[in-house]
Amino acid sequence: MRNLSGGHVEEFVLVGFPTSPPFQLLFFVFFFALYLLTLLENALIISTVWLTPSLHRPMYFFLGHLSFLELWYINVTIPRLLGSFVTQDGRVSYVGCMAQLYFFIALACTECVLLAVMAYDRYLAICEPLRYSSLMPPGLATRLAAASWGSGFFSSMMKLLFISRLSYCGPNIINHFFCDISPLLNLTCSDKEQAELVDFLLALVMILLPLLAVVSSYAAIIAAVLKIPTAQGRCKAFSTCASHVAVVVIYYSSTLFTYARPRAMYTFNHNKIISVLYTIIVPFLNPAIYCLRNKEVKDAFRKTVLGRCHYPRDISD
Repeated sequence: MRNLSGGHVEEFVLVGFPTSPPFQLLFFVFFFALYLLTLLENALIISTVWLTPSLHRPMYFFLGHLSFLELWYINVTIPRLLGSFVTQDGRVSYVGCMAQLYFFIALACTECVLLAVMAYDRYLAICEPLRYSSLMPPGLATRLAAASWGSGFFSSMMKLLFISRLSYCGPNIINHFFCDISPLLNLTCSDKEQAELVDFLLALVMILLPLLAVVSSYAAIIAAVLKIPTAQGRCKAFSTCASHVAVVVIYYSSTLFTYARPRAMYTFNHNKIISVLYTIIVPFLNPAIYCLRNKEVKDAFRKTVLGRCHYPRDISD
């Protein structure tokens, strides 16, 4: 462990997933393949939404922001994990660790709010179809997306303000594959109660309030769909929300378990596995979940990539 002259930790060591060399190679190949596929999937969604004029609507505008966020997300977490399998050296400077923590928290909070915005958009499309264009104009969609990003980065700044003021005297071993809140709080040699309280309150605001908006939106959607007289109409309405519901369940369940706690966790082996779910698996699955259940996106994707499919403009959401 290397310390500064004042006794403060100069760098941290990320444990990652310590295994035998054959398994390290297997894990490297697995996570590297996921990394490349996630980059490709989300880049294709962004380009498809951007290049297809008929997809220039709020629903796909938010989907493009979500894919851009996922691209940024995996570039904050996976490269450090891949490097640990190659060099078995998970050293990261104090400044680098704080920077990684800041962007990770910002992106996680932004995704929570953005998923809530997407749920509200689905609520307007299903419950207020005749007034949808007036209730969700392009200007409002842009402001909602900007608010999602702004709230996420502001929340992260507030958390980091309290965490970075703590003293870290040693040890400097982080039992994780990236710099996360609980591992850092448990390494501090100063009073961390205030930082824990701020982290907990902001986690409640940035996770539970968007989740409440999601639940409220889908409660209204379910009530409206159940009034549709035909079973075919009900199935069609539910199918437009199924992909978003799947993403919400996976993402919110894992983040609530990890961050909506009044105190930092002291056991991290299970936490690391759950972190893989929302930092690596969810960004990988999001494009597939949204595209496989949306014929319009699939047709636009084929047209963008293959350049030979006629795009049907009359397909509904």
